[in-house]
Amino acid sequence: MESRRVELGWMRTFSEICKTGSLSAAANALGLTQPAVSYQIRRLEEQLGVSLLKRQHRGVELTAEGQRLLDIVAKSVSEIDELARRFRTETDKPTIRLRTDFAFSSLWLIPRMHAFRTLYPEVDIQIVATQRIEKGRSDDGDIAVVFGRRSEFDRGAVLLLPEKVAPVCTQGFLDRHGSLSTLDDLARTRLIHLDTEEPSPWFDWRTYLAELGVRRDGQAGQGDLSFNTYSLVVQAAIGEQGVAIGWMGLVDSLLATGMLKTAGPALEAPDRGYWLLLPRTRDAQNDLLAAWLMAEAGID
Repeated sequence: MESRRVELGWMRTFSEICKTGSLSAAANALGLTQPAVSYQIRRLEEQLGVSLLKRQHRGVELTAEGQRLLDIVAKSVSEIDELARRFRTETDKPTIRLRTDFAFSSLWLIPRMHAFRTLYPEVDIQIVATQRIEKGRSDDGDIAVVFGRRSEFDRGAVLLLPEKVAPVCTQGFLDRHGSLSTLDDLARTRLIHLDTEEPSPWFDWRTYLAELGVRRDGQAGQGDLSFNTYSLVVQAAIGEQGVAIGWMGLVDSLLATGMLKTAGPALEAPDRGYWLLLPRTRDAQNDLLAAWLMAEAGID
């Protein structure tokens, strides 16, 4: 037995004929020839086993069966067209990719992303967090925020967050272990370390204490903790496991809410910090994100 399959394209052609009122007008709207439109309607009528249109001297008129079909088809075709428009819009939405490390993305960027989404809801942003980031400008259109020294970047790099650190811990840790009123108290307490290469590209506990002229006793450090990502260092400090080095800009909100407190003097390294790197190929979307990042960092 022959399968009676109705093609979706025939339904669209039928709907267009009903909308325009003639085969020739429908053919023009669909980019088809009039014989092609006539063939599709004839095949549709054959498959349904009814006559759908009455050919008039000028235009066409629906039969009763044609009207019943139109009542269903018009709504369906309209819904399909609307869905197709949405698919195209979603596909065409601009996407910006930002490469940075875990600390910057989790502690500085993500808490601020709702503000960017509110300002630019039509822009998709993809955040790629990795500890292996090239310090040169990309050729693939990616924006990057990278930690390093001024000498490691070209003249187009913008310093978003200069390195400024201070020891941080919870009030609960201070209540249990003392106020850490002197640097010697700080050197004797339990410290939380971020694993890093040597020499450290940023302040670690060894360079921080050395900068202040403090030596840590060889017996100190029993019970110290080390982590390979800064987010875990901060979580351990919040969990009252010890004192961590807090990067200003990354832990500001935790200090503002009282979840963490400073427990020693601040040190700065003006030539180090997080740098904004724009791609070699610029576009409006990249410039939009770059301007927003600088505004959030307080750079005019």
